[in-house]
Amino acid sequence: MIRLAVLADLHANLEATLAVHADVQRRGITELWVLGDLVGKGPRPREVVEWTQAHATRVIQGNWDARVAGATNRPQDLWPRSKLSPEQLAYLAGLPYGIEEQFGGAWWRFVHASSKGLFHRLYPHSSLAEQIEAYAPNPQFGLKAHADALVYADVHETLMLDVEGRPLINTGSVGNPLDSTLPSYLILEFDPQSPAHSASFVRLTYNRDAEIAAAEASGMPFTREYIAELLTGAYQKRRARTGE
Repeated sequence: MIRLAVLADLHANLEATLAVHADVQRRGITELWVLGDLVGKGPRPREVVEWTQAHATRVIQGNWDARVAGATNRPQDLWPRSKLSPEQLAYLAGLPYGIEEQFGGAWWRFVHASSKGLFHRLYPHSSLAEQIEAYAPNPQFGLKAHADALVYADVHETLMLDVEGRPLINTGSVGNPLDSTLPSYLILEFDPQSPAHSASFVRLTYNRDAEIAAAEASGMPFTREYIAELLTGAYQKRRARTGE
């Protein structure tokens, strides 16, 4: 069997990232794919980028990765940018947009937010037309196949739908889950001798107190909102102050 552990939205939450990594290791999974948003929101961007570079086998860019690398200059972009080396910022800026691979004769596409752009969201409540369009090629971002399955992240909510016979799967978030207080990641299994696949979510506890302590000691902006999200799993909106 081909087994993939698919993680996303780590958001500089080192404690959750390490807990997920330990679980992946316990299961004996060696292919670890990260679908973006290594940084942003949390207190330890440098450590999470270092972890990703050391352990992930495939990585794509998330919208926060692009923002922190220089795409925007909000307060929540500038703080993690100041904690990263020029080499780490170049790494984030140079991450690919997506991955397309064939498993069991089907084309599987992996992106962060959608097939239309890093800042275009595909929601669980998006229309059927929008969902179908997400499988189409988009050569602008190197997406050349007519996808048979789509795996994405960004909205921090696990999702598994069938869109006219094609899987639509969201990994949920490791570092900043907003459908629970527990980190989640996705395990995909493919049989190389058949078209069969399986998909399952894993949720687990982690040392949240240590993560909160790191946030409180960090001096990062929006610490209160970040801690509230970790404690409640509810998004603490910041649009009024930052234009996010």
